[in-house]
Amino acid sequence: VQLQASGGGLVQPGGSLRISCAASGFTLDYYAIGWFRQAPGKEREGVSCIGSSDGSTYYADSVKGRFTISRDNAKKKVYLQMNSLKPEDTAVYYCATALDRYGSSWYCRTGMDYWGKGTQVTVSS
Repeated sequence: VQLQASGGGLVQPGGSLRISCAASGFTLDYYAIGWFRQAPGKEREGVSCIGSSDGSTYYADSVKGRFTISRDNAKKKVYLQMNSLKPEDTAVYYCATALDRYGSSWYCRTGMDYWGKGTQVTVSS
């Protein structure tokens, strides 16, 4: 299982950014997958996750209404569209996945089995 996140960068408050995760080495269709983030001095947070079969989604309260997760199983990619970005969204964002047994919200709250390297998102003027 390999996950490669990309698309991070510097964006001004109120701006938008889309980060992507390319999956390889497994059949994405059967896996829950999502995004976690960690800011300096803070605990890791499950930001958004999406389930395998029904595509059910989970969003942390802090990003509801601003972030949208989507997946393309054919392309083996997962995306996180981030709008109305705030300085507190600044963090390293990690893509992670697990064979889907329990649904997206469970994995976002407890963590995944496989992790990729992160991509830095900085929201600053």
